Amino acid sequence: SGKPHSTGSSERIQLSGMYNVRKGKIHLPVNRWTRRQAILCGTCLIVSSVKESQTGKMHVLPLIGGKVEEVKKHQHCLAFSSSGPQSQTYYICFDNFTEYLRWLRQASKVASQRISSVDLSCCSLEHLPANLFYSQDLTHLNLKQNFLRLNPSPSTSRALSELQRFTKLKSLNLSNNNLGDFPLAVCSIPTLTELNVSCNALRSIPAVVGEMHKQTFLLDGNFLQSLPDELEHMHQLSYVSLSFNEFTDIPGVLEKLTAMDKLCMSGNCMDTLNLQVLKRMPHIKHVDLRLNSIRRLEADEVDFLHHVTQLDLRDNKLGELDATVFNNVEVLHCERNQLVTLKISGYFLKALYASCNELVHLDVYPVPNCLAYMDISRNHLESLPEWVCDSRKLEVLDVGHNQIRELPARLFYNSSLRKLLAGHNVLGRLPDRLERTQVEVLDVQHNQLLELPSNLLLKADSLRFLNASANKLEMLPPATLSEETHSILQELYLTNNNLTDKCVPLLTGHPHLKILHMAYNRLQSFPASKMAKLEELEEIDISGNKLKAIPTTIMNCRRMHTVIAHSNCIEVFPEVMQLSEIKCVDLSCNELSEVTLPENLPPKLQELDLTGNPRLALDHKTLELLNNIRCFRIDQPSAGDASGAPAVWSHGYTEASGVKNKLCVAALSANNFCDSREALYGVFDGDRNVEVPYLLQCTMSDILAEELQKTKNEEEYMINTFIVMQRKLGTAGQKLGGSAVLCHIKHDPMDPGGCFTLTSANVGKCQTVLCRNGKPLPLSRCYVMSCEEELKRIKQHKAIITEDGKVNGVTDSTRILGYTFLHPSVVPRPHVQSITLTPQDEFFILGSKGLWDSLSMDEAVEAVRNVPDALAAAKKLCTLAQSYGCNDSISAVVVQLNVTEDSFCCCELSGVPPPSPGIFPQSVNVVIKDRPTDALGMPSSSSGMASEISSEISTSEMSSEVGSTASDEPPQVAMNESSPAYPGEQRCMLHPVCLSNSFQRQLSSATFSSAFSDNGLDSDDEEPIEGVFTNGSRVEVEVDIHCSRAKEKQLLQVPVEASDEGIVISANEDEPGLPRKAECSATGTIGRRRGNGSVAPHERSHNLIEVATDAPLRKTGGYFAAPAQPDPDDQFIIPPELEEEVKEIMKQHQEQQQQQQQQRQYPMDHLADYYDTPL
Repeated sequence: SGKPHSTGSSERIQLSGMYNVRKGKIHLPVNRWTRRQAILCGTCLIVSSVKESQTGKMHVLPLIGGKVEEVKKHQHCLAFSSSGPQSQTYYICFDNFTEYLRWLRQASKVASQRISSVDLSCCSLEHLPANLFYSQDLTHLNLKQNFLRLNPSPSTSRALSELQRFTKLKSLNLSNNNLGDFPLAVCSIPTLTELNVSCNALRSIPAVVGEMHKQTFLLDGNFLQSLPDELEHMHQLSYVSLSFNEFTDIPGVLEKLTAMDKLCMSGNCMDTLNLQVLKRMPHIKHVDLRLNSIRRLEADEVDFLHHVTQLDLRDNKLGELDATVFNNVEVLHCERNQLVTLKISGYFLKALYASCNELVHLDVYPVPNCLAYMDISRNHLESLPEWVCDSRKLEVLDVGHNQIRELPARLFYNSSLRKLLAGHNVLGRLPDRLERTQVEVLDVQHNQLLELPSNLLLKADSLRFLNASANKLEMLPPATLSEETHSILQELYLTNNNLTDKCVPLLTGHPHLKILHMAYNRLQSFPASKMAKLEELEEIDISGNKLKAIPTTIMNCRRMHTVIAHSNCIEVFPEVMQLSEIKCVDLSCNELSEVTLPENLPPKLQELDLTGNPRLALDHKTLELLNNIRCFRIDQPSAGDASGAPAVWSHGYTEASGVKNKLCVAALSANNFCDSREALYGVFDGDRNVEVPYLLQCTMSDILAEELQKTKNEEEYMINTFIVMQRKLGTAGQKLGGSAVLCHIKHDPMDPGGCFTLTSANVGKCQTVLCRNGKPLPLSRCYVMSCEEELKRIKQHKAIITEDGKVNGVTDSTRILGYTFLHPSVVPRPHVQSITLTPQDEFFILGSKGLWDSLSMDEAVEAVRNVPDALAAAKKLCTLAQSYGCNDSISAVVVQLNVTEDSFCCCELSGVPPPSPGIFPQSVNVVIKDRPTDALGMPSSSSGMASEISSEISTSEMSSEVGSTASDEPPQVAMNESSPAYPGEQRCMLHPVCLSNSFQRQLSSATFSSAFSDNGLDSDDEEPIEGVFTNGSRVEVEVDIHCSRAKEKQLLQVPVEASDEGIVISANEDEPGLPRKAECSATGTIGRRRGNGSVAPHERSHNLIEVATDAPLRKTGGYFAAPAQPDPDDQFIIPPELEEEVKEIMKQHQEQQQQQQQQRQYPMDHLADYYDTPL
């Protein structure tokens, strides 16, 4: 109800017009008829105060509960009256009977309405709004999470004391308002039956509440230590919640509230449970004492507690538990204690939850014939109790993450058992002979199985799901002994075994197979005839094998939507593009050389990954077609290493969407960050939210770069980065949140000979682990409820932890970005850890929540330690996690390190840091030298700016089309040959002095475009520049690359036209002679997701959140978008009649080079040791 934002265009307007209007009582001569605009909008009558105008002040009359009456003294006149003691009346005379009748009918409907429920939660209210009192018929009012006060100010009359005006109110929610004192006004509402005053910092409850007739009373999250005795008069009170207060014992007044059946006292300060008190409360059936500090149960003179049927003692400090006194218990929760022994009465036991303890002995007597669910995972059990096999109604049994060596055969004879989870044990074998078992889900991953029972698939007629990954299987059992099969198996996971080609024919015995994972086995071929029989297959993962091809009969699998076959030896692009349902294809890390596509791509194709195929060459037409895919990944062109030095770090990353096909993760990679001696990597996880990870990905590197300028303290700048990011999320109006981990490699510019430092910071469940000497070294920490200090902090702030372990039912992480409405319970302060990198550090892994939920850090390090390629390593981690049961989105970044003693630069460059290892420096001087007279040169096309076409062709094109043309003649330099380059300057192993008789030329892989040329040599009648070669789409230049950044200004001062040694081309975009700022380098300071899913550096740092609050949209077209038709003027095309001559000249040049390299011997005896470089 109320005035709309625009009365002329509001969708709530029902009727409107210009009529004669009079306010107040009609018989008073003071009030006169005037022509006014009248509008029936929503539930209100709106009358303009200005004649024949909709501007100015508008009078609003709420009609709900009011009256619409006919005025007989005036023709076609209606009286509109509001409800309440201060009601007002407006009279409107209509021009004709039609208008009169239309308004009467419509307004009568509005006046007859009754608003019974109003939700004003999270509205930042400081006092009750005036329009709240328009209707006195409210029955449900929600004022949760505002800033209401008992007496906000003397000037306002809309304090909480006015709530007593609602005489029909039944339910009132005042939680999370930090009232401080109990609102006494609610005691005057006679009809109130439900009151929620949780999280209001209450320290006491007044005795007057005993006069109320409430049935539900919620007092969670306060500072209560006792309850008034007057509560015993509330005979109708059936539910009282006292969780997360400061009770040390069960209040005695609860013994007299006989209508209660549940005791809710989780999160208090109880260290002992006195069973004698529970015995005096026979009306209590459900006891919830989670998250206390209970260490023991006092059972003095207590025989049995027959009335308790549900007992929840999880997250306490019990070392042993004898729960036989609860002889009628049906459901027992005791997870996350320190239990070594557990005794339970099994008479009526239906569900037992005892995971995450230290159990070695579990005793249930008598045999629980009603038990249907039992979870005893993550304990220290070495064998399964015998009584488990005799439980006749057991349907779900989870014994994973124990030390069980053998499962009894009788367990599989249980006709009611449907789901058996026995992964992560030390099973050497399963029972040999199995009769018909009714198990539908069998999980035996991460054991030591050499084989599966020979008749497992023959007798298990009901088996739909089988996961036997991470074992030592070499063969599979048959599914049938004849052509007819009864198998209904739909999901089969066999990743990380020793399976060979012999097991593939046995798969045809499962015609209903939908999901097949056989990654990282020893497969060399997949017969086409066998693939053709798996017609119902929808998802296949055969990565990490030695397959050379995917059979063409995959076209028979018409339901196929996911094909993952990375890390193989596939040479021919499979015919997966012929499948109409295909959505995801991953063929990375193979040996593809070309891609064969149909005229039209599959309509549902969303992801195509072709990275890691060094021989792959894609033409512009193919690139343009593939660019329409939502997430298309291909290798980015690499400029190579100008210095010839080995890279200290290299990375690979991968992402995979979850079961709902939503990619809720993002990765960040910036190899060249800030001052070119740094790198930044990150992983962001939004759980089930898509926007937050991309916001973090696009913004956090900018923030970190700014914080680096303010402080160099490792912990301080990382903490500030996360805090500023939190503020920006709140500014953008983003209420959701996400996990994040950042890893920053930096080098102290004041100590050129020092070491590299790795600083890691994380919030949420994104984590980092470093491999040092083959062992995992965790660099992150997860802050969840199991952390003692975090639980203590959460209790101090009086947040509510729900039964699923989440703060206010939102997130299970106590330190995470976003979720600003949960402050101060949930904070963005990260865990920060810095470590100096040593030669013993091999790599580090950044992973999202889905990765670490499926793989331990030890397993992840061991899995990729022997994988030489970082991309293949990241892919392997993702595949393993999915095969081990992860259904969430996954992101993994693997950064390989090569920290050696000669990787540290000790050059004295007047305070200017040397180039980043393994990448181009920020300013590269390219000097084109004179060529021999028999070489063919083509006109130059650049004055220093790299062409955009270089980002449109693959790395394989750049490396395979034209061979090396490095000259073997002694290079010409502009310096005196008899003197060093810069006398007295100390150089390191990475940056030696460039002597005239020892420096060799390097082939530049840059591509230059004539569109940016200003050297006057673009016309055809000019002389060609010697030293420049072209193959039609790319120009290759012979260059001398010097490491003399300290003398850069001297070289730049040489005029281009007057250079005797050739033409000097600066790779900077700035004008020659001006120093280049670090933060404006061509590689930028931020990695951003491209339209094709790749993560590449930006050219300029920017901040999306400061520009707009909307989530960043993917760029249409993608990073590798090729033009429809290349402009011939932007390329150097070799005429057809000269093509053979060019090839012959290049061939002769290469032969001469090889011969001269064999004949030439450099006198290296007189050179110092630090001149021994890869150059």
